Amino acid sequence: MLFRRREAESFLERMRVHLWPRRSWSRSSRYVVHRLRRLSDSPHAVALGFAAGAFSALTPFLGTHMVMAALIAWVIGGSIVAAILGTFVGNPLTYPLFWYLTYEAGNLMLGGKVKARHIDLSNGIFQSSLAKLWPILKPMTLGCIPVGLALAALSYVLVKPMVEAYQHRRRRELELKSGREALGAP
Repeated sequence: MLFRRREAESFLERMRVHLWPRRSWSRSSRYVVHRLRRLSDSPHAVALGFAAGAFSALTPFLGTHMVMAALIAWVIGGSIVAAILGTFVGNPLTYPLFWYLTYEAGNLMLGGKVKARHIDLSNGIFQSSLAKLWPILKPMTLGCIPVGLALAALSYVLVKPMVEAYQHRRRRELELKSGREALGAP
């Protein structure tokens, strides 16, 4: 195979790379921005897709973000690739902030009924029912809607002009290049 590693990465190494990039967070985020700008869809579709991904990244259902983002983008007519890139808004650095904001917003929406209390999740969480997680999950699920909509609106407003500017500049460069080639200049 052409682009295969000589030695396969171990499972632990692959997990480490998912949690912490090889190079740096800034390089990884620049890569996502470049990929986003180069999508060939309309700026509106790219921005809608990215907003769908950002919205789904705020939900407390880890492991479903990409599928959820793709489905939302498909329903609202956004770019599915941009939606998957938008889920990268949620990462180990931003999840604590997102979880705190969604929990507090949900608690506020529930009238402050959920009291802060110690919940022991260390023993048998997967063997027992959802009842142990529900005091945390209920306000987070409810709170992710307004916080997610706000983040989606902000990301739409930021991404659409960025993609429009890139596509306009790229079109202008291609026109200049084709004009030079028609004149016989290199």
